[in-house]
Amino acid sequence: MNVIGSRPDRWWNDPDKAVRRLIEELDRYASQAREEITVVFDRRPPDLSPGPYGAVMVTFATRRGRDAADHDIVQMVAEDPAPGSLTVVTSDARLAERVQALGARVRSAGSFRRRLDEAAG
Repeated sequence: MNVIGSRPDRWWNDPDKAVRRLIEELDRYASQAREEITVVFDRRPPDLSPGPYGAVMVTFATRRGRDAADHDIVQMVAEDPAPGSLTVVTSDARLAERVQALGARVRSAGSFRRRLDEAAG
């Protein structure tokens, strides 16, 4: 949600639409950049299921509430055999500290948002 929230385009009026739009943007970016992307959302829109959507693996938090995805992201990094190969996109300082301590790199949501926008042309 950090990437969605980094652009005040009134996404909060329809957060489910914002999730679907981000998945489309991530798919376009991943295809162009030839990068593997996994996105973890705090909540699941009723019409989406976890799994691959084009070049993007979509997952949903196993917990509920604010920052629900953080636990899952930390667990994914901790379980990865090469955490140094991972980049976590977040503007949450606590999450950034936790994943960096495990060896992952961190990119801010705002800088990643700019990369998505550049890829869209």
